[in-house]
Amino acid sequence: MSRNRKKPTNHLPGSKPLSRRRLLGAAAGASVLAGAGGILPAPARANMGLVALVHTQAAGDNGPIDSMIGKLGQLSEERGFEKRTIYAQDAATFETVLRTLGDAGATHVAATFPVIAEAFKAVAPAYPGTRWIHIFGDPLDPPIPNLVTVSYDYYLGCYLSGIFAANVSQTGKIGYIGGISIPPLNADFNALKAGVHSVNPDATVTAAFAGSFQDPAKGYEIAGQMFLDGIDYIQTDSAATDGGIIQAANEAPGRMVSALDPAQYALGPASVIGIVSLDFGQSLYNELGEALEPNWTGGRHVPTGLGTGVIDFILSPLYQEQGPSELAARAMEAWPRVEAARVGILDGSIEVPFDTSI
Repeated sequence: MSRNRKKPTNHLPGSKPLSRRRLLGAAAGASVLAGAGGILPAPARANMGLVALVHTQAAGDNGPIDSMIGKLGQLSEERGFEKRTIYAQDAATFETVLRTLGDAGATHVAATFPVIAEAFKAVAPAYPGTRWIHIFGDPLDPPIPNLVTVSYDYYLGCYLSGIFAANVSQTGKIGYIGGISIPPLNADFNALKAGVHSVNPDATVTAAFAGSFQDPAKGYEIAGQMFLDGIDYIQTDSAATDGGIIQAANEAPGRMVSALDPAQYALGPASVIGIVSLDFGQSLYNELGEALEPNWTGGRHVPTGLGTGVIDFILSPLYQEQGPSELAARAMEAWPRVEAARVGILDGSIEVPFDTSI
């Protein structure tokens, strides 16, 4: 497998015969697409080069979904194709939505997160003329010739966050709040813990899962209790649930959060000290941009880690301006250690285990 990746950037602090079931399913898919802007006849869509994003979490998250929708719009303007964004909320409709796009003549379809994997397996082979991209999926065995799966080594960014946390925490108590306990998120927590303990073996690192990527109230509840227990740094890993975590951090000075997306800086200018950035929008832009080229090949798995322009640990410039001055100063003092660890991961001298146990 080959893939052109971005060179590492300079990481300055703050930078940044149909059955009744089939008939009903087809009707449901048409309804979903109509709600996203309506369906043109299949030939018209094929001529216009329809490119679709199917997202399985709601927009308005100040994070992954908003970022992908924005980048799809940018790419559409640059390359001149028609776009659709569709929120597939119910897993029972995933396959129907994908089939409806295939029937509508979509040339490229990207869809998000592990939950849609089975729908891809069922649908993609039936539409060999469509190029399918699974954003955040596991490699397929056997691979599907017209489908690429993209995975993310987010745990490497969490390791850097752990090194940083151990240097800036005043209590030696670090927290992690994930959306759902699944192997990639379990690995994120373990990497955070490994990073913390590489600096301070006596520090405590506590994990909790909200049970949802779209429950800010639960995030607020868990984070509030963590802060009351003396934790002063929380790494988030929960998409829209992050909003509640940041809200809890905003309620008292000295509470620090490392979140996910630059859009979250403004949600907590004096609490969001940094982000383990997973730029889903840039990833979608990269993968769709490649898929629009005539020499694109499917049947591949694309792992994405540090040095790709997609995943990194970044300081918030707003926190440097508005956060507690003592903690902002500690952040700057800690930064060379984060930079050194990043270099070590990239050159192979530091190996971060991918540990999915909890």
